[in-house]
Amino acid sequence: MLRIHMSGVDLSKVRMASRPDALWETALSFHRLRDRRGSAVFGEWRTETRSRLNGEARLLSAVIPARGYFPDFLTPSQESAEPYGIDAGMEALRATPHGRVLAELALLGAERRSAARLPDVHADPLGRIADELRRYHRAAIEPYWPHIRASVEADRAVRGRALLDGGADELLASLPPMIRWRAPVLEADYPVDRELRLDGRGLLLQPSFFCRVTPVVYRDPGLPPVLVYPVTHSRAPVFAEPGPWLGRLLGNTRSTVLSAIGSGCTTSELALRAGVSLASASQHACVLREAGLVHTLRHGGSVVHTLTPLGGSLLRGGAPLALS
Repeated sequence: MLRIHMSGVDLSKVRMASRPDALWETALSFHRLRDRRGSAVFGEWRTETRSRLNGEARLLSAVIPARGYFPDFLTPSQESAEPYGIDAGMEALRATPHGRVLAELALLGAERRSAARLPDVHADPLGRIADELRRYHRAAIEPYWPHIRASVEADRAVRGRALLDGGADELLASLPPMIRWRAPVLEADYPVDRELRLDGRGLLLQPSFFCRVTPVVYRDPGLPPVLVYPVTHSRAPVFAEPGPWLGRLLGNTRSTVLSAIGSGCTTSELALRAGVSLASASQHACVLREAGLVHTLRHGGSVVHTLTPLGGSLLRGGAPLALS
């Protein structure tokens, strides 16, 4: 069990990350690559990613074990709610002090009861790890970044509504079911017992596409507190491409509905924006979801619809999506 102890000051400093963090997604995706669970979401990604890898995983296997601790320096911390893109993240990673790298690799070796597979500490371990992590990111993350970002933005839309409805208390209570807000403690299912005291530093909530079931925090309690938690994946295909459903999208009404969804809305709001009945709005949203154009996530007694990369691209007339 993980217990995060929060004061009133900490509660006022709870903040949501503005987008996915490239290095958290990279490190956590390496866990997903080596397990067989969640095939509906990750199965196609695993197959495609493994076909692109050419030895990039050998050193990463040593520093990111299949389960348990991996070094904090692989996912550099930040004080703001602006997560790292890959270039800024790699720059921060390479700036890690040498002594910290050695200490965290030694801790990893101790936890695994063997340092035999760890990088040679006398041969620039950080440079070798960073180079391999960047190559792995290029194969496993870059091709899917728009979809990863859309899933995180859908989660942010749900959390944002909770924050507007009831402040930080409601935001914390809205987190996925493996995380429970029992003021003044935020509890989460965790493989070991951990007590994390924020001491007025607040907490950054970082939704993650590749985090699965168990949230993640830094091992070092002195680092800026961040809770990485799994997004709720849509029932629609995550990496959807245009298919036979796209033909059903023709028509002014459905185009209006797609445009009305914008940055996110409930079905009731969608009906008002598009000028259609509630039943019609629900039906249109269902077709758009099945076509891979819309994410739909539940929030309390309602659902929140947001655009997928394909939906946003269609509205922009096929303009490319930013990968940052």
